[in-house]
Amino acid sequence: MNGKHDPFRVTIHMVASLDGIIAKKDNSVSWFETSSPYAKGVDGENPEEFLKTIDCYVMGSRTYEHALELSKSYGWAYGDKPTIVVTSRNLPIDRPNVEFYSGDLNKLVEERLKPHYNHVWLAGGAMLANEFLRLQLADEIRLSILPIILGEGTLFLDQVGVEQRLHLKDVIAYRNGMVGLRYGVGEF
Repeated sequence: MNGKHDPFRVTIHMVASLDGIIAKKDNSVSWFETSSPYAKGVDGENPEEFLKTIDCYVMGSRTYEHALELSKSYGWAYGDKPTIVVTSRNLPIDRPNVEFYSGDLNKLVEERLKPHYNHVWLAGGAMLANEFLRLQLADEIRLSILPIILGEGTLFLDQVGVEQRLHLKDVIAYRNGMVGLRYGVGEF
């Protein structure tokens, strides 16, 4: 829960190809396994430890539907953390920690997220991420770039509509060829 020592922040996280694509047209995810050995790279963080730092997930309806489909083969990727799906559609809820939200995103952040959580992780998709950036509701962007060019599909940042300066906080090159970029939004 929200502690005084740990400030509230919304992090947009995306995995993308070098050409900025986050989803193929057929929504297949096999390209997520793309790797290219990089001897100077580091090992990734311990996933279990890292996931403990996330208090709540926010995602769009298409990302939720895709996660539900993938969960049939791989399990639910978001564990038992509260997950808020931004949608106006009537979608199935098959987990007690999932809730739907429809309405003003400023109110979502100020009234629903800030009072209850420290680290909110926006897990997708592109339209929701673009809207959070346009409304200046995101505090940081974490972009994981895989060593692949997909050529077509859904772009991560597509017509955000406002210029925003970013502050580079970290760059990590991993042994599998992925590069992690971490930017602060509006921090100078």
